[in-house]
Amino acid sequence: MERMEKSERIERRSLYSIIMIFPFNRLNPLNPFHPSYCLKRASDVQDLGIYNLTMYPYRMSTFLVSGSIAYDMLLSYDGSFAEGIDTDNLENLSVAYVTRHLAKHYGGTAANIAWNFKLLNQDVMVAGSVGKDGDEYIDRLKGKDINVSCITQKHEHVTPTAIIGTDSNERQITFFHPGADLETEPPALEAIKDKLSYVLVSPHSTTSMMQTVSLCQEHEIPYVFDPGQQILQFSRDDLRRMVDGSNSVIVNSYEWTMLCDSLEWTQSDVLEHAGFIVVTHGEHGVGIQTQDESIVVEAVPTKKLVNPTGAGDAFRAGFVTGLSKGWDIKEAGRLGATIASFVVECEGTQLEEFLLDDLYERAEKTYGQKLSSLS
Repeated sequence: MERMEKSERIERRSLYSIIMIFPFNRLNPLNPFHPSYCLKRASDVQDLGIYNLTMYPYRMSTFLVSGSIAYDMLLSYDGSFAEGIDTDNLENLSVAYVTRHLAKHYGGTAANIAWNFKLLNQDVMVAGSVGKDGDEYIDRLKGKDINVSCITQKHEHVTPTAIIGTDSNERQITFFHPGADLETEPPALEAIKDKLSYVLVSPHSTTSMMQTVSLCQEHEIPYVFDPGQQILQFSRDDLRRMVDGSNSVIVNSYEWTMLCDSLEWTQSDVLEHAGFIVVTHGEHGVGIQTQDESIVVEAVPTKKLVNPTGAGDAFRAGFVTGLSKGWDIKEAGRLGATIASFVVECEGTQLEEFLLDDLYERAEKTYGQKLSSLS
């Protein structure tokens, strides 16, 4: 494909054009959170060779996570899903797996990410929908001091429900009933934009995802695009519009392949439109690609593996929290990887017992150096 020249790209953008900034911490060239700096509007950039910065008073302190709020039905299969699939006869696919373990938990991408933000003592809001059976979930989030003012309740629907099967190799098959999420409206960002440091757009209603990204672009609010397994529900052009101007794109390794195929873009193409790319690889760690370098964050060893569901959500909260503190990208990734290591050790996606001292200790043991302070 033919790429636009840099000057043409900048002229066509309406928001934070290229996430290339020079924060206090010189080791984090892509950090959009540092309190001293903010990117100029693309239309204001005069020198097309240098992405200029303007200093503004720091006024943003809250994260908003837009996504699903769901009940999770978790099943564990002792064996490999692949062994039950005949790849030469996929057109007649009919499989069944007997699981010896079934548990119901609180979940959903937005609720999980927000829960982990609070474990790290960060202010966070959740935007999404619950159904007629969602009162207990809202009360649970309130009890964790999570702002629920952007959650709506749809009494004609049930709360979204995910049925997630995991095999012994950590492969997963998920069925998701959207329920109330079918009618989720985007959050009213204009009224709260001045206190938002960042919006994380995580998987849920495709219409709401597109509208939320559009509002972020309109009001110049930095956002992370986390399309997840909704990738295939978007057209190529819709995906391109959402990637374009995002601070970062976060996906797992399987989703990354799907995303590139759906975008009809290479990694280099994506980096022309997004600040950087984060690809999680489970037990093999995390890869972060910027315009200038490839960064590898090693996975943190766990005491036991119970269920990997929710680890990616924990990583996202930790990673974005680290960046918001002005940490360099690798250290932010280490924070994300460390909190994720605790999630895989428990049943369910939201840690009930967690101490920051344990997180610091585990990170230092793994990486050989202390994490910076979160305070």
